[in-house]
Amino acid sequence: MDMFTLMSGLQLTCIYGILAIGVSIIWSSLGMLNLAHGFTFAASGYGAWWAATTFSKSAWVVFGAGISTGALIGIVIYFVAFLYIHDRPNYPIRALIATMAINLIGVQTLMWVFGPRMKPLPKVFGSGVMKLGDVIMTYGQMGTVVCSVGVLGALLIWLGLSRRGLEIRAVMQNPEGAALVGISLRTTALWVMALTGALAGLAAILLSQTFYVSPYAGLQPLIKGLIVALLGGLGSIGGAMIGAVIIGFAEAMTAAYLGGQYVLMVQFGMIIVILLLRPRGIAGLLDEAREE
Repeated sequence: MDMFTLMSGLQLTCIYGILAIGVSIIWSSLGMLNLAHGFTFAASGYGAWWAATTFSKSAWVVFGAGISTGALIGIVIYFVAFLYIHDRPNYPIRALIATMAINLIGVQTLMWVFGPRMKPLPKVFGSGVMKLGDVIMTYGQMGTVVCSVGVLGALLIWLGLSRRGLEIRAVMQNPEGAALVGISLRTTALWVMALTGALAGLAAILLSQTFYVSPYAGLQPLIKGLIVALLGGLGSIGGAMIGAVIIGFAEAMTAAYLGGQYVLMVQFGMIIVILLLRPRGIAGLLDEAREE
């Protein structure tokens, strides 16, 4: 494996890990497969682009606008696809349809407001090259890896030490038990949707350092996030990280040695093989209540 492929795989691993962890947290805590995650990604990119062109191209402005937009969209999804239907019959199907509708309406709204042309984001990490021995990394790749690792580390610490993080973990492990000890599912769900929306916003900015922002920019990240989450085991943060490593490097190597047209074919083939061997994914930490 050459160094370019290695660094590309590492960069993709970090971005897909952020997306997949959001998908896993939503599923394990709320029992909802959020198909509007792609719209959140695209809208966050446009939020960052609008702030950069209107106010400043400073990294703080771009990151702040993108993450804030993602969190705001997450809160909107909470009110539309969770708050009023989570205690109704067939909630998972209702939520699936609701998030799919949000995604379709949102993407068309972005197309109507901003048009079909792709928008570039400022290079928030700079455009130079860094050489560490035989390893050559662009500032964008280095910034993506450092930022992703830092954010994921801070997230795990926050989930493990803060009161709100412990409440989210309790709901992820056993929603009924969490409710019995006084944890509000609705309040926790609001935090979950805002948090995962912010993560999608961060991923949008990081991926847009390489690609452009467009109304359909969230489609591929949504597919990749779902692939990684399924591969690792829905509901498992550790499994999502392992799945991100596998999918990220598999994509980089497939694109380098076979061609980009084979990337999805290889990734879905890997999912089929692994799920045949381990139907619950690599980690398989689905809560027993989800199986009933």
